[in-house]
Amino acid sequence: MGHRVVFLIFAFCGVTPLFAAEPYFASELIFPLNPQHNHAPGIAELANGELFVSWYRGSGERRADDVAVWGARKLVGAKEWSEAFLLVDTPGFPDCNTCLMVDGRGRLTLFWPLILANTWESCVTQMLVADDPLGSGCPKWTRRDSLWLKPNDFSEPARKQLDQLAGVVPAALMTDKLKAEIDEVRARLGDKLYQRLGWQPRCKPTVLPSGRILLPLYSDTFSLSLMAISDDEGKTWRASEPLIGFGAIQPSVLRRDDGTLVAYMRENGITRKVRVCESKDGGETWGPVGTSDLPNPGSGLDAVRLQNGHWVMVYNDTVSGRNKLAVSVSTDEGRTWPQTRHLEDQPTGQYHYPAVIQTKSGRVHVVYSYFVEGGKSMKHVEFDEGWISK
Repeated sequence: MGHRVVFLIFAFCGVTPLFAAEPYFASELIFPLNPQHNHAPGIAELANGELFVSWYRGSGERRADDVAVWGARKLVGAKEWSEAFLLVDTPGFPDCNTCLMVDGRGRLTLFWPLILANTWESCVTQMLVADDPLGSGCPKWTRRDSLWLKPNDFSEPARKQLDQLAGVVPAALMTDKLKAEIDEVRARLGDKLYQRLGWQPRCKPTVLPSGRILLPLYSDTFSLSLMAISDDEGKTWRASEPLIGFGAIQPSVLRRDDGTLVAYMRENGITRKVRVCESKDGGETWGPVGTSDLPNPGSGLDAVRLQNGHWVMVYNDTVSGRNKLAVSVSTDEGRTWPQTRHLEDQPTGQYHYPAVIQTKSGRVHVVYSYFVEGGKSMKHVEFDEGWISK
Protein backbone atom coordinates (compact mmCIF):
# COMPACT_ATOMS: atom_id res chain seq x y z
CA MET A 1 0.00 0.00 0.00
CA GLY A 2 2.87 2.34 0.85
CA HIS A 3 4.43 1.92 -2.58
CA ARG A 4 1.12 2.80 -4.22
CA VAL A 5 0.79 6.00 -2.18
CA VAL A 6 4.37 7.04 -2.95
CA PHE A 7 3.81 6.32 -6.64
CA LEU A 8 0.68 8.49 -6.70
CA ILE A 9 2.53 11.34 -4.98
CA PHE A 10 5.38 11.17 -7.48
CA ALA A 11 2.98 10.94 -10.39
CA PHE A 12 1.03 13.96 -9.17
CA CYS A 13 4.26 15.96 -8.92
CA GLY A 14 5.43 14.87 -12.37
CA VAL A 15 8.44 12.97 -10.97
CA THR A 16 9.41 9.43 -12.01
CA PRO A 17 9.66 7.14 -8.97
CA LEU A 18 12.99 5.46 -8.31
CA PHE A 19 11.44 2.02 -8.65
CA ALA A 20 9.98 2.68 -12.14
CA ALA A 21 9.84 -0.32 -14.42
CA GLU A 22 13.08 -1.39 -16.04
CA PRO A 23 13.37 -1.08 -19.84
CA TYR A 24 11.82 -4.09 -21.54
CA PHE A 25 13.37 -6.37 -24.17
CA ALA A 26 12.49 -9.89 -25.33
CA SER A 27 13.28 -11.92 -28.43
CA GLU A 28 12.67 -15.32 -30.00
CA LEU A 29 12.75 -17.14 -33.32
CA ILE A 30 9.32 -17.49 -34.89
CA PHE A 31 10.14 -21.00 -36.11
CA PRO A 32 13.17 -23.30 -35.82
CA LEU A 33 16.01 -22.80 -38.28
CA ASN A 34 14.83 -24.00 -41.68
CA PRO A 35 16.97 -25.15 -44.64
CA GLN A 36 14.84 -23.30 -47.19
CA HIS A 37 15.05 -19.62 -48.11
CA ASN A 38 12.87 -17.71 -45.62
CA HIS A 39 12.89 -13.97 -46.21
CA ALA A 40 11.18 -10.55 -46.33
CA PRO A 41 8.70 -10.46 -43.43
CA GLY A 42 5.76 -8.24 -42.58
CA ILE A 43 4.12 -7.77 -39.18
CA ALA A 44 0.77 -6.43 -37.99
CA GLU A 45 -1.28 -6.24 -34.79
CA LEU A 46 -4.81 -7.60 -35.19
CA ALA A 47 -7.83 -6.01 -33.54
CA ASN A 48 -7.69 -8.32 -30.53
CA GLY A 49 -4.01 -7.58 -29.88
CA GLU A 50 -2.50 -10.73 -31.38
CA LEU A 51 0.51 -10.46 -33.69
CA PHE A 52 0.45 -11.69 -37.26
CA VAL A 53 3.62 -12.20 -39.33
CA SER A 54 4.19 -13.02 -43.01
CA TRP A 55 7.24 -13.96 -45.08
CA TYR A 56 8.12 -15.97 -48.16
CA ARG A 57 9.63 -19.44 -48.21
CA GLY A 58 10.99 -21.70 -50.95
CA SER A 59 14.11 -22.99 -52.65
CA GLY A 60 15.16 -19.52 -53.82
CA GLU A 61 13.70 -16.18 -54.82
CA ARG A 62 12.37 -14.97 -58.18
CA ARG A 63 13.81 -17.89 -60.13
CA ALA A 64 12.28 -20.58 -57.89
CA ASP A 65 8.69 -21.46 -58.83
CA ASP A 66 8.03 -23.15 -55.47
CA VAL A 67 8.28 -19.89 -53.50
CA ALA A 68 5.10 -19.17 -51.50
CA VAL A 69 3.98 -16.81 -48.72
CA TRP A 70 3.77 -18.17 -45.18
CA GLY A 71 2.51 -16.82 -41.89
CA ALA A 72 2.39 -17.32 -38.12
CA ARG A 73 0.42 -15.92 -35.20
CA LYS A 74 1.25 -15.04 -31.61
CA LEU A 75 -1.87 -14.89 -29.46
CA VAL A 76 -2.20 -12.39 -26.65
CA GLY A 77 -0.37 -13.78 -23.62
CA ALA A 78 1.18 -16.64 -25.56
CA LYS A 79 4.83 -17.47 -25.02
CA GLU A 80 5.32 -19.09 -28.41
CA TRP A 81 4.33 -18.51 -32.00
CA SER A 82 1.94 -20.82 -33.79
CA GLU A 83 3.16 -23.35 -36.31
CA ALA A 84 3.87 -21.75 -39.68
CA PHE A 85 0.98 -21.96 -42.15
CA LEU A 86 0.59 -21.26 -45.85
CA LEU A 87 -0.96 -17.89 -46.71
CA VAL A 88 -0.83 -17.96 -50.50
CA ASP A 89 0.82 -20.03 -53.22
CA THR A 90 0.31 -19.19 -56.88
CA PRO A 91 1.09 -22.52 -58.59
CA GLY A 92 4.03 -22.31 -60.97
CA PHE A 93 4.98 -18.75 -60.01
CA PRO A 94 7.14 -17.30 -57.21
CA ASP A 95 5.36 -15.22 -54.54
CA CYS A 96 7.91 -12.96 -52.84
CA ASN A 97 8.34 -9.86 -50.56
CA THR A 98 5.51 -9.40 -48.07
CA CYS A 99 4.03 -6.55 -46.05
CA LEU A 100 0.86 -6.28 -43.96
CA MET A 101 -1.74 -3.68 -42.99
CA VAL A 102 -4.67 -3.71 -40.57
CA ASP A 103 -7.23 -0.97 -41.22
CA GLY A 104 -9.62 0.83 -38.88
CA ARG A 105 -12.24 -1.87 -39.34
CA GLY A 106 -9.85 -4.64 -38.34
CA ARG A 107 -9.41 -6.01 -41.86
CA LEU A 108 -6.03 -7.54 -42.68
CA THR A 109 -4.41 -6.90 -46.06
CA LEU A 110 -1.40 -8.82 -47.35
CA PHE A 111 0.65 -7.30 -50.18
CA TRP A 112 3.28 -9.21 -52.19
CA PRO A 113 4.65 -9.41 -55.75
CA LEU A 114 3.69 -12.23 -58.10
CA ILE A 115 6.67 -12.95 -60.37
CA LEU A 116 5.44 -13.69 -63.88
CA ALA A 117 8.64 -14.62 -65.74
CA ASN A 118 11.22 -15.31 -63.02
CA THR A 119 12.57 -11.73 -63.18
CA TRP A 120 11.90 -8.81 -60.86
CA GLU A 121 11.05 -6.76 -63.95
CA SER A 122 8.04 -9.02 -64.59
CA CYS A 123 6.31 -8.79 -61.22
CA VAL A 124 2.83 -7.46 -60.44
CA THR A 125 1.90 -6.51 -56.88
CA GLN A 126 -0.99 -8.52 -55.43
CA MET A 127 -3.25 -7.98 -52.43
CA LEU A 128 -5.37 -10.31 -50.34
CA VAL A 129 -7.94 -9.00 -47.85
CA ALA A 130 -9.45 -10.83 -44.88
CA ASP A 131 -12.49 -9.07 -43.45
CA ASP A 132 -12.18 -11.08 -40.22
CA PRO A 133 -8.59 -12.31 -39.76
CA LEU A 134 -9.07 -13.53 -36.18
CA GLY A 135 -8.89 -17.22 -35.39
CA SER A 136 -6.17 -19.73 -36.14
CA GLY A 137 -4.06 -20.56 -39.15
CA CYS A 138 -4.60 -18.86 -42.47
CA PRO A 139 -7.43 -16.31 -42.37
CA LYS A 140 -10.33 -16.60 -44.79
CA TRP A 141 -9.45 -14.32 -47.66
CA THR A 142 -12.46 -12.41 -48.98
CA ARG A 143 -10.82 -10.51 -51.82
CA ARG A 144 -7.82 -10.81 -54.13
CA ASP A 145 -6.69 -8.10 -56.53
CA SER A 146 -3.74 -7.06 -58.65
CA LEU A 147 -2.42 -3.50 -58.48
CA TRP A 148 -2.27 -2.45 -62.13
CA LEU A 149 -0.41 0.84 -62.19
CA LYS A 150 -0.04 3.29 -65.08
CA PRO A 151 2.47 5.95 -64.01
CA ASN A 152 2.73 9.15 -66.00
CA ASP A 153 5.60 8.91 -68.49
CA PHE A 154 8.69 9.67 -66.42
CA SER A 155 11.31 8.86 -69.05
CA GLU A 156 12.48 12.43 -69.72
CA PRO A 157 13.21 13.57 -66.13
CA ALA A 158 14.58 10.14 -65.27
CA ARG A 159 16.99 10.11 -68.21
CA LYS A 160 18.17 13.58 -67.30
CA GLN A 161 18.85 12.48 -63.74
CA LEU A 162 20.52 9.28 -64.93
CA ASP A 163 22.87 11.21 -67.20
CA GLN A 164 23.75 13.60 -64.38
CA LEU A 165 24.57 10.72 -62.06
CA ALA A 166 26.63 8.93 -64.70
CA GLY A 167 28.61 12.12 -65.17
CA VAL A 168 29.76 12.26 -61.56
CA VAL A 169 30.62 8.59 -61.05
CA PRO A 170 34.37 8.33 -60.39
CA ALA A 171 36.26 6.86 -63.32
CA ALA A 172 37.50 3.98 -61.16
CA LEU A 173 33.91 2.91 -60.49
CA MET A 174 32.64 3.28 -64.06
CA THR A 175 33.25 -0.30 -65.12
CA ASP A 176 32.10 -1.83 -68.40
CA LYS A 177 29.40 -3.66 -66.46
CA LEU A 178 28.10 -0.43 -64.92
CA LYS A 179 28.13 1.31 -68.31
CA ALA A 180 26.10 -1.54 -69.77
CA GLU A 181 23.59 -1.36 -66.90
CA ILE A 182 23.17 2.40 -67.36
CA ASP A 183 22.63 1.98 -71.09
CA GLU A 184 20.04 -0.75 -70.46
CA VAL A 185 18.12 1.39 -67.95
CA ARG A 186 18.24 4.37 -70.29
CA ALA A 187 16.73 2.31 -73.11
CA ARG A 188 14.04 0.76 -70.88
CA LEU A 189 12.88 4.15 -69.56
CA GLY A 190 10.98 4.78 -72.80
CA ASP A 191 9.19 1.41 -72.76
CA LYS A 192 5.62 1.52 -71.44
CA LEU A 193 5.71 -2.14 -70.42
CA TYR A 194 8.76 -1.62 -68.20
CA GLN A 195 7.21 1.55 -66.74
CA ARG A 196 4.05 -0.31 -65.73
CA LEU A 197 5.41 -3.71 -64.63
CA GLY A 198 7.98 -4.53 -61.99
CA TRP A 199 6.69 -2.42 -59.08
CA GLN A 200 6.81 -4.43 -55.86
CA PRO A 201 6.29 -3.81 -52.13
CA ARG A 202 8.66 -4.23 -49.20
CA CYS A 203 7.65 -1.87 -46.36
CA LYS A 204 4.21 -1.48 -44.80
CA PRO A 205 1.71 1.11 -46.04
CA THR A 206 1.40 4.54 -44.45
CA VAL A 207 -2.15 5.77 -43.73
CA LEU A 208 -2.56 9.55 -43.68
CA PRO A 209 -5.05 11.46 -41.48
CA SER A 210 -7.26 11.89 -44.56
CA GLY A 211 -7.55 8.12 -44.84
CA ARG A 212 -5.31 8.02 -47.93
CA ILE A 213 -3.20 4.87 -48.12
CA LEU A 214 0.33 5.09 -49.49
CA LEU A 215 1.81 1.72 -50.39
CA PRO A 216 5.56 2.19 -51.01
CA LEU A 217 6.75 0.34 -54.11
CA TYR A 218 10.05 0.03 -55.91
CA SER A 219 11.36 -1.21 -59.25
CA ASP A 220 14.54 -3.20 -59.76
CA THR A 221 14.10 -2.45 -63.47
CA PHE A 222 15.14 1.16 -62.86
CA SER A 223 16.21 1.14 -59.20
CA LEU A 224 13.50 3.74 -58.53
CA SER A 225 10.56 4.04 -56.13
CA LEU A 226 6.99 5.35 -56.20
CA MET A 227 3.79 5.16 -54.15
CA ALA A 228 0.62 3.29 -54.97
CA ILE A 229 -2.13 5.63 -53.76
CA SER A 230 -5.64 4.68 -52.66
CA ASP A 231 -8.26 7.19 -51.53
CA ASP A 232 -11.06 4.63 -51.19
CA GLU A 233 -9.74 2.19 -48.55
CA GLY A 234 -7.81 0.09 -51.03
CA LYS A 235 -10.58 -0.49 -53.56
CA THR A 236 -8.66 1.26 -56.36
CA TRP A 237 -5.03 2.31 -56.76
CA ARG A 238 -3.05 4.75 -58.87
CA ALA A 239 0.62 5.68 -59.13
CA SER A 240 2.32 8.73 -57.69
CA GLU A 241 5.08 10.48 -59.55
CA PRO A 242 8.26 8.45 -59.03
CA LEU A 243 10.98 9.30 -56.54
CA ILE A 244 13.69 9.91 -59.11
CA GLY A 245 16.89 8.97 -57.37
CA PHE A 246 18.56 5.99 -58.98
CA GLY A 247 19.66 3.43 -56.41
CA ALA A 248 17.00 4.55 -53.89
CA ILE A 249 14.54 1.68 -53.33
CA GLN A 250 12.21 0.04 -50.79
CA PRO A 251 10.82 3.21 -49.15
CA SER A 252 9.50 3.50 -45.61
CA VAL A 253 7.32 6.59 -45.21
CA LEU A 254 6.73 8.69 -42.08
CA ARG A 255 4.67 11.87 -41.64
CA ARG A 256 5.76 15.00 -39.79
CA ASP A 257 3.32 17.13 -37.81
CA ASP A 258 3.34 19.77 -40.57
CA GLY A 259 2.17 17.17 -43.11
CA THR A 260 5.52 16.64 -44.80
CA LEU A 261 6.11 13.01 -45.77
CA VAL A 262 9.63 11.65 -45.48
CA ALA A 263 10.66 8.50 -47.36
CA TYR A 264 13.75 6.63 -46.16
CA MET A 265 15.17 4.21 -48.70
CA ARG A 266 17.66 1.43 -49.08
CA GLU A 267 20.81 2.43 -50.94
CA ASN A 268 21.12 0.35 -54.09
CA GLY A 269 23.88 2.49 -55.59
CA ILE A 270 27.27 3.80 -54.49
CA THR A 271 26.71 6.32 -51.67
CA ARG A 272 26.52 3.70 -48.86
CA LYS A 273 24.04 5.96 -47.04
CA VAL A 274 20.31 5.71 -46.34
CA ARG A 275 18.55 7.72 -49.06
CA VAL A 276 15.85 10.25 -48.21
CA CYS A 277 13.14 12.18 -50.06
CA GLU A 278 10.21 14.43 -49.08
CA SER A 279 6.68 15.11 -50.31
CA LYS A 280 4.60 18.19 -49.48
CA ASP A 281 1.38 17.11 -51.20
CA GLY A 282 0.33 13.85 -49.61
CA GLY A 283 2.62 11.65 -51.66
CA GLU A 284 1.52 12.79 -55.13
CA THR A 285 4.92 14.25 -56.03
CA TRP A 286 8.36 13.99 -54.47
CA GLY A 287 11.33 16.30 -54.26
CA PRO A 288 14.98 15.53 -54.95
CA VAL A 289 16.35 12.29 -53.53
CA GLY A 290 19.26 12.94 -51.20
CA THR A 291 21.33 11.05 -48.66
CA SER A 292 21.10 10.93 -44.89
CA ASP A 293 23.99 10.53 -42.45
CA LEU A 294 22.97 6.93 -41.68
CA PRO A 295 25.05 4.15 -43.29
CA ASN A 296 23.51 1.46 -45.46
CA PRO A 297 25.20 -1.48 -47.20
CA GLY A 298 22.45 -2.03 -49.77
CA SER A 299 19.85 -3.63 -47.52
CA GLY A 300 16.26 -3.07 -46.49
CA LEU A 301 15.18 -0.82 -43.61
CA ASP A 302 11.91 0.14 -41.94
CA ALA A 303 10.71 2.95 -39.71
CA VAL A 304 7.72 3.83 -37.54
CA ARG A 305 6.36 6.93 -35.82
CA LEU A 306 5.69 6.22 -32.15
CA GLN A 307 2.68 7.37 -30.19
CA ASN A 308 4.78 10.10 -28.52
CA GLY A 309 5.91 11.50 -31.88
CA HIS A 310 9.39 10.00 -31.82
CA TRP A 311 10.62 8.13 -34.88
CA VAL A 312 12.30 4.71 -34.80
CA MET A 313 14.33 3.26 -37.66
CA VAL A 314 15.67 -0.30 -37.93
CA TYR A 315 18.51 -0.80 -40.42
CA ASN A 316 21.91 -2.37 -41.05
CA ASP A 317 24.28 0.36 -39.89
CA THR A 318 27.25 -0.84 -41.94
CA VAL A 319 28.70 -0.02 -45.35
CA SER A 320 29.12 -3.69 -46.19
CA GLY A 321 27.58 -6.85 -44.81
CA ARG A 322 24.37 -7.43 -42.88
CA ASN A 323 25.79 -8.81 -39.64
CA LYS A 324 24.76 -5.74 -37.61
CA LEU A 325 21.16 -4.59 -37.18
CA ALA A 326 20.59 -1.26 -35.42
CA VAL A 327 17.65 0.60 -33.91
CA SER A 328 17.90 4.41 -33.90
CA VAL A 329 15.56 7.00 -32.39
CA SER A 330 14.86 10.53 -33.59
CA THR A 331 13.08 13.02 -31.34
CA ASP A 332 13.01 15.75 -34.03
CA GLU A 333 11.09 13.99 -36.79
CA GLY A 334 14.06 12.51 -38.58
CA ARG A 335 16.40 15.47 -38.63
CA THR A 336 18.85 13.76 -36.26
CA TRP A 337 19.18 10.21 -34.92
CA PRO A 338 21.20 10.56 -31.69
CA GLN A 339 20.27 7.29 -29.96
CA THR A 340 21.21 3.87 -31.35
CA ARG A 341 21.29 0.35 -29.98
CA HIS A 342 21.86 -2.95 -31.75
CA LEU A 343 19.46 -5.85 -32.11
CA GLU A 344 22.30 -7.84 -33.67
CA ASP A 345 26.06 -7.29 -33.73
CA GLN A 346 27.63 -10.58 -34.77
CA PRO A 347 30.84 -11.56 -36.59
CA THR A 348 28.88 -13.66 -39.11
CA GLY A 349 25.34 -14.15 -40.34
CA GLN A 350 22.76 -11.86 -41.93
CA TYR A 351 20.08 -10.07 -39.92
CA HIS A 352 18.11 -7.94 -42.33
CA TYR A 353 14.88 -6.83 -44.02
CA PRO A 354 13.26 -5.62 -40.79
CA ALA A 355 9.58 -4.75 -40.41
CA VAL A 356 8.67 -2.58 -37.41
CA ILE A 357 5.41 -1.53 -35.76
CA GLN A 358 4.27 -0.15 -32.42
CA THR A 359 1.33 -1.95 -30.83
CA LYS A 360 -1.45 -0.40 -28.79
CA SER A 361 0.46 -1.37 -25.63
CA GLY A 362 3.23 1.05 -26.60
CA ARG A 363 5.80 -1.68 -27.20
CA VAL A 364 7.84 -1.73 -30.40
CA HIS A 365 7.90 -5.00 -32.35
CA VAL A 366 10.43 -5.89 -35.03
CA VAL A 367 10.57 -9.02 -37.16
CA TYR A 368 13.48 -9.67 -39.51
CA SER A 369 15.15 -12.30 -41.66
CA TYR A 370 17.60 -14.30 -39.57
CA PHE A 371 20.29 -16.13 -41.58
CA VAL A 372 22.94 -18.15 -39.75
CA GLU A 373 25.07 -21.18 -40.53
CA GLY A 374 22.43 -23.65 -39.34
CA GLY A 375 19.58 -22.32 -41.47
CA LYS A 376 17.12 -19.45 -41.79
CA SER A 377 14.23 -18.16 -39.70
CA MET A 378 12.32 -15.02 -38.81
CA LYS A 379 13.31 -13.39 -35.52
CA HIS A 380 10.88 -11.35 -33.44
CA VAL A 381 11.98 -8.79 -30.88
CA GLU A 382 9.82 -6.70 -28.55
CA PHE A 383 11.07 -3.70 -26.59
CA ASP A 384 10.12 -0.30 -25.27
CA GLU A 385 11.78 2.98 -26.17
CA GLY A 386 13.62 3.04 -22.86
CA TRP A 387 15.61 -0.02 -23.87
CA ILE A 388 17.18 1.89 -26.79
CA SER A 389 18.52 4.68 -24.59
CA LYS A 390 19.44 2.53 -21.59
